[in-house]
Amino acid sequence: MISTALFFAIACVTVSILLSLARLLLGPSSGDRILALDTMVINAIALIILFCIQERSDTYFEAALLLAMVGFVSTVAYCKFVLRGDIVE
Repeated sequence: MISTALFFAIACVTVSILLSLARLLLGPSSGDRILALDTMVINAIALIILFCIQERSDTYFEAALLLAMVGFVSTVAYCKFVLRGDIVE
């Protein structure tokens, strides 16, 4: 039962990543591309967590935490670059 639910969840997150990739490539503005990239990072974190649950291992939780931190910092830096033209003031 749990393996079926995990398979369905992994399939849904994978479809979500592909749809975010389409928005990243086709987005009409840079704001759409920033949001698509941030959504892809969140979905990648969800995919790592689902893989952890499927494998019954806790070794990938640190990788998900690091990806969350790097994703947040990169989103903020990219937004700041789009708004102001440079990252470091």
